[in-house]
Amino acid sequence: MHLRDGIQTRATVRQRYDHLAETGALERDPAQEVIVGALDRLIDELCSKRLAQKSSALGWLFGKKRENQAPVKGLYIHGDVGRGKTMLMDMFFELVPVRRKRRIHFNDFMADVQDRIQKHRLARKNGETKEDDPIPPVAAALADEAWVLCFDEFSVTDIADAMILSRLFSALFAQGVVLVATSNVAPDDLYRDGLNRALFLPFISILKRHADVLDLDADKDYRLEKLNRMPVYMTPPGAETDRQMDEAWKAMTHGALAEAASLTVKGRQVAVPVAAGDAARFTFAELCEKPHGARDYLAITGRFSTIFVDHVPVLAENRRNEAKRFILFIDTVYDHHVRLVVSAEAPPQELYVGKRGTEAFEFDRTTSRLMEMQSRDWLDDWAVRQAKTAEETAEAGKSLTA
Repeated sequence: MHLRDGIQTRATVRQRYDHLAETGALERDPAQEVIVGALDRLIDELCSKRLAQKSSALGWLFGKKRENQAPVKGLYIHGDVGRGKTMLMDMFFELVPVRRKRRIHFNDFMADVQDRIQKHRLARKNGETKEDDPIPPVAAALADEAWVLCFDEFSVTDIADAMILSRLFSALFAQGVVLVATSNVAPDDLYRDGLNRALFLPFISILKRHADVLDLDADKDYRLEKLNRMPVYMTPPGAETDRQMDEAWKAMTHGALAEAASLTVKGRQVAVPVAAGDAARFTFAELCEKPHGARDYLAITGRFSTIFVDHVPVLAENRRNEAKRFILFIDTVYDHHVRLVVSAEAPPQELYVGKRGTEAFEFDRTTSRLMEMQSRDWLDDWAVRQAKTAEETAEAGKSLTA
């Protein structure tokens, strides 16, 4: 809390942003500061709405007629990767004084929605409910859990999601839900050239009616600028290496909220211990000492563009299973051109000390790939691919076209 004109007030996004700029944690950017102002205005409107709701709820005590209040418009913030969208939204999420709020990656939210729809249909089949349409009860339950929804990386590539978004969000907005979202694409480019896109278009109109659209046209990719100055393979183990890994993580996630996540693979959950935006962080034990397979690593590399792995040990023949998983993981990371940041007990060429079995031969490829992924050419190519993410996301719907 802060003091303003002698009155105690809540902290603002502006104050948080100014503090980070003054301490050197970020570089001021005029485009970001426009978003900062919009987020603070939205917080003010949400606080006013909450107070109005409390007042109207007690209005009968004073014989006052309850007034209809205009719905609060949310924000849809779009721009290229690395411009600070997620950082700013997470500041908002932390500071908005609302108890029922939810911050989630958009794809994870839609997976939750589809699961709820499926459970409703099963309940209808078993005679546990008489309601045929699952959208109204699902929307009502979601709105009851959170009336401020913050979505990271709003994108639509799945036809099943595309076909229900208009009805789902119409119901959510009717329940008073306020949306704050970040995306690499403008609303008009969502699900571009997707199958049956005409059925999706009403959602874009609904979105624009209920959220102000802001373009974060920052001059630099601050995340890459800082990360490119840092090593991506760190050894030997110790406090200094751990500190460097933490610094690289902060630079990559650019202040985004870090939390546990999970991915659904063939009906089971693969735990992601730490995730923020499009970055994930594992220890070697979490990644390679558990019975993960190729599908798990494909799901991880398909969801995250940067992966941190802490504490990779030297592997001997008594750890062949872990070595096999690490070989498979590195192959998957390499094939999908995911950026890898590693702390390890030894340099790549000294990580496997076994002399027998296929692992000794296969680890030569792992060593070569670990070394290549540290090269400037590899990192520059990754940066170019990231810069094209917005365009690729807009075109992703084409893969669904008949």
